[in-house]
Amino acid sequence: MANAQLKEFRVTPAAHLAGEMEAARVSGMRSVQLTELDSPLQVGLRAKPGSESARALESVLGFALPSRVGEVTGRSDASHVLWLSPDEFLYVDPSDTTQAAAADLEASLEGLPGHAVDLSANRTVFELSGRASEELLEKGCNADLHPREFPAGRAVATQLAHVPILLHRVEQNVWRLYPRASFADFVARWIIDAMAEYRQSEVF
Repeated sequence: MANAQLKEFRVTPAAHLAGEMEAARVSGMRSVQLTELDSPLQVGLRAKPGSESARALESVLGFALPSRVGEVTGRSDASHVLWLSPDEFLYVDPSDTTQAAAADLEASLEGLPGHAVDLSANRTVFELSGRASEELLEKGCNADLHPREFPAGRAVATQLAHVPILLHRVEQNVWRLYPRASFADFVARWIIDAMAEYRQSEVF
């Protein structure tokens, strides 16, 4: 209950730009929209794959930890886990308002190697969507974003405008970007600026 009450008063790192993000939204054939998710639960996990620690975490998760680069397990609209390194993962749940999962994951590792640490304040999460979202990201991202190389359900560590981010392709035209909270303002403003050209008539 206390955690849920605290969340009511929590201000996301780019909350001051909510109006500008909404004003920058573009509809139509070159649609693109930027929003900031409302403080989703993020828990950093460390456990050796196949170990007792990994099995303990998976028993709480209800699904397996990712096993390879780019893999995301779980459901993107509920709890899911992003692969960060062979023994490091990021648990995310946009729907968790109580942060109970963080405590459960931590408790599952009692007496075992590894850790589960609440990192919700460490990064913010932006959602970029629309038909022009991939093209916009390509302006500042050095990863190959073609669906053949970066299909829906994949997440990698990369950079956007030289800022380190985690990039998760949720659907064909829906992306989630995880910059450090301290870079939230810069990333949001960079995207808002990049969105401006899509308001102009397309030149053939």
